[in-house]
Amino acid sequence: MTAAALTEAGKVGAFVRRDLLIAWSYRLGFVTDVVSMAAQAFVFSIVGQLVDPARMPSYDGSPTTYMEFVAIGLVLNLVITLLLDRVAGAIRHEQVIGTLESLLTTPTRTATIQVGSAAFEFLWVPVRATLFLLAIALGFGLNLHASGILPAAAVLLAFIPFVWGLGLVSAATMLTFRRGGGGAAAVAALLGLASGAFFPVELLPGWLSWTTAVNPIAIALEGIRESLLGGAGWGQTWPAMLTLAPLSATALAAGVLAFRLALKRERRLGTLGLY
Repeated sequence: MTAAALTEAGKVGAFVRRDLLIAWSYRLGFVTDVVSMAAQAFVFSIVGQLVDPARMPSYDGSPTTYMEFVAIGLVLNLVITLLLDRVAGAIRHEQVIGTLESLLTTPTRTATIQVGSAAFEFLWVPVRATLFLLAIALGFGLNLHASGILPAAAVLLAFIPFVWGLGLVSAATMLTFRRGGGGAAAVAALLGLASGAFFPVELLPGWLSWTTAVNPIAIALEGIRESLLGGAGWGQTWPAMLTLAPLSATALAAGVLAFRLALKRERRLGTLGLY
């Protein structure tokens, strides 16, 4: 690794330290997060009583309960919400507090600022998601396969660039139009609705269920469920990762391009500090 690359990596560490200190200074936020997650689990435990167990899918021949099924959907939805909000909101936050222009005048690459602004969430989200899943497992007795943890994590890693790309598109929209960054969130919500996150795909309308074959959220969900609920190994999760890879790469490339074009435009017009 070159000296320049090491320097940029050190800057990412500085971003992480800053965001950790800020998050720790608002300790009540951790408490409200726990209460919010507990409330979600409670609500879906009630919803599960309305779902016919016979309509639930099985994984590797193992029947699954509604709470086992929806727990994976809740965790992935948590990952999407947090990452999308942070990636899209980080640049906006820097702009509002007046530090974006200062950051961009330093000898720091734009990519470093993009990664650094969301690096803390990239580290914290998997921890939070794991704790959430463990809490649901302890509270509702989920039957999860420990052997599927690593394959499931690999599927999640293949999926994260897709969310990152959507976040960058949202950030570019906010830089350009000051508002309207919720468009990417709306796309993610529509994809989530058709992904089978909270109900089996078979229960969705036919015009929605057919989209799961090209829906990154649905592909990631199925791969993670196969691993954690069915105990699928690497051989069974490779197809999901191979399908996700080009979709995630395309979304990330589109996000990076959109953000660079938006940044270039604002610099040219001298409106980078407007919000």
